Amino acid sequence: MKTRDVRPQRYYYLLEIQYLGFRLHGWQRQPGMKTVEGLVKKTLRFVLGEIRFKILGASRTDAMVSANQAAFELFIDHQPLENMADFLVVFNKNLPPDIRALSIKEVDSKFNIIQHPKQKEYLYLFAFGRKSHPFAAPLLATFLEPLDIDIMREGASLFQGKHNFRNFCTKPSEKTVLEREIELCELVVNKEITASFFPDKTYVLRVKGTGFLRNQIRLMMGGLVLLGRGEITLEELKQSLQPDTDFLITYIAPGSGLILNKLSF
Repeated sequence: MKTRDVRPQRYYYLLEIQYLGFRLHGWQRQPGMKTVEGLVKKTLRFVLGEIRFKILGASRTDAMVSANQAAFELFIDHQPLENMADFLVVFNKNLPPDIRALSIKEVDSKFNIIQHPKQKEYLYLFAFGRKSHPFAAPLLATFLEPLDIDIMREGASLFQGKHNFRNFCTKPSEKTVLEREIELCELVVNKEITASFFPDKTYVLRVKGTGFLRNQIRLMMGGLVLLGRGEITLEELKQSLQPDTDFLITYIAPGSGLILNKLSF
């Protein structure tokens, strides 16, 4: 006699969080490393006790990269959360101080945090010419060499639109979709995130799109730094976006300047 396969009732929740990535080794859990996923799971195990759960993140940020607005999906078996507002309070109370939960809402089984259409906005904060105050290090990259900001602005505008970014991606597989569309790419004076210990003038590269390749934005910023230093030309940067051009950008800008600023579904 065959036994009936009875699957447990499952409940689905979408949580928004923010975190400072400076001491963390990115989102994805790694043995022996402090990661956002690892710390979130550790806290959930304490808060939920014996309740079975799993989580799935919307974006896998790199080491030292921060997030002003990120998200993950929480799957719970057998029983729903009794009170989501109370859960959020207890969850935040037990999370480390550099991670904060912003909101929680219930979603249905049709929601897929990976495949669901979403827009991401990244910021890359930087200064140049003089070493910054050490307190700025978690959020701001400092390039000691002089940079030509005007030509870097022109270079940033080249990334906007649909391009092949194979020269701005690390370790793509044969299945990696290299053509991506960037809705906005601009380099402007930073008024977004400020602090009393920041240099008098800082800049931000703002990038919006629906999906990005591994290290894409840090490589884009690296290309702009090379352009600002005069190590590559505007024409070479433009050619690097052509699918038949081998002009690999090898300089990856530091992770500490990158912030996942907004994530909308």
